[in-house]
Amino acid sequence: MNRAHSQEEMAALYRRHVSMVYQICLMLLKNVPDAEDATQNVFRKVMEQDKPFRDPEHEKAWLIVTARNECRDQLKHWWRRNWESETALLQVSSRQPEDSGLKELIWELPEQDRLVLYLYYYQGYTAQEIAELLGKNPSTVRTWLVRARKKLKLRMEAEGYDIP
Repeated sequence: MNRAHSQEEMAALYRRHVSMVYQICLMLLKNVPDAEDATQNVFRKVMEQDKPFRDPEHEKAWLIVTARNECRDQLKHWWRRNWESETALLQVSSRQPEDSGLKELIWELPEQDRLVLYLYYYQGYTAQEIAELLGKNPSTVRTWLVRARKKLKLRMEAEGYDIP
């Protein structure tokens, strides 16, 4: 571990953000073991980083972007392209039963839709903040949110959810 992060600081950072990083990895990878590996890799990268974070928001943003990039790297791997887990959603719903039906519908959406919905609704970021995190135009992110909501609504209606 480098001088930028003591063991106590790393433990505190891990406790603060492990749930968020894991959820992002799970939303993108749709597989519990792979999400756990990716989460571990993200925190390993924090330990390898030379510079301390400027503030708590920089810390959180860095972790979100690093988690997304780690998942993208895993998804590009040759073995990942040739393998699909049929039990991933069952594994996930057994770990988080509270709203597993809705989460399953979200996980069926494309990666971009899953990520913006998660950051907006579960992490509370604005479209402007998401745009800054992802290096995109805010209007692009707003368009992604509108499209993701429409796709999710159609899936929910098809599954018999009562939507006002």
